[in-house]
Amino acid sequence: MAKAELLLSVRNLKKHFPIKKGFISRVVGNIKAVDGVSFDVPAGQCVGLVGESGCGKTTVGRTILRAQEPTAGEILFRVDGREHDLAKASAEELKALRRHAQMIFQDPYASLNPRMTVFELVGEPLLINGLTNRDERLEKVRALLTKVGLKGEHLQRYPHAFSGGQRQRIGIARALALNPKLIVADEPVSALDVSVQAQVLNLLMDLQRELKLAYLFVSHELSVVRHICDRVLVMYAGQIVEDAPVDGLFDRPLHPYTAALLAAVPIPDPKRRGRRILLSGEVADPSKEHVGCRFAPRCPYAQARCREEAPELQAQDGERQVRCHLAATLDLNAPAPAAAVAGDC
Repeated sequence: MAKAELLLSVRNLKKHFPIKKGFISRVVGNIKAVDGVSFDVPAGQCVGLVGESGCGKTTVGRTILRAQEPTAGEILFRVDGREHDLAKASAEELKALRRHAQMIFQDPYASLNPRMTVFELVGEPLLINGLTNRDERLEKVRALLTKVGLKGEHLQRYPHAFSGGQRQRIGIARALALNPKLIVADEPVSALDVSVQAQVLNLLMDLQRELKLAYLFVSHELSVVRHICDRVLVMYAGQIVEDAPVDGLFDRPLHPYTAALLAAVPIPDPKRRGRRILLSGEVADPSKEHVGCRFAPRCPYAQARCREEAPELQAQDGERQVRCHLAATLDLNAPAPAAAVAGDC
């Protein structure tokens, strides 16, 4: 099968937030929320970005679209045969490029202006981008609502009249208004009931096939990621620690942190439950300089080299990358050291 064309290439992306103290707000340090992240999103594919809360995954998504300004790095976005660096794009260039890259937010209650009707919410991107004819805009918004499973009669209602799942469908319709090529979906189903989650996920997958969309799917729910994604990026303390095809990652993780995340996923069948890996120690402080691997203080397999030398993201098994000195020799399907294991989960 031919390799998909790359739509987005992120290279050494950094986002640091200054720490200010004193009466004059003097900068005394930085919180390195994203610290040297690199990955690719092929056209028409879904790439998942997972990790614990606070690992920097949402910041990656927001920085890619310049909702937050990057500190350093390249965000190479390919549109109409040309490559654009979003990190360096001017305000005018960004306005044109944002037609092709949109975002679905986590909270469908907070992401919609309660003072605007559905027609105004979904039609606003069209108006900003030059579609001033109200009748044409009305027809376009009605078609978008139908595409996401809502009705034309909902046009003049306000967000408070809808359920959480319906509000998220409105957010999806708004993201689709300008026919984008890339959608950054930031935890798009985490605020929804489980039954509604399945409906919204199936909608996103149908839209991906129909419109040939690419997704950067930010989530902490690994079962959701396995259902919808083609590749998975695992983040820890502002860095990518593993990048792999979805089946390979779930069947045979190569990084100890990935193995710990997968071991924490609840399995409803008692006969298939494994043993949970309990990680000791604290998550790496993003405001401090790190020597060695950031995961080493919590890793049950860590050796002296891990605490002294920071690992790079290295290729493994052709299609995978992993940030671990021991990846080539560790068998993470074997029982972990006793200090890292608790009882049946």
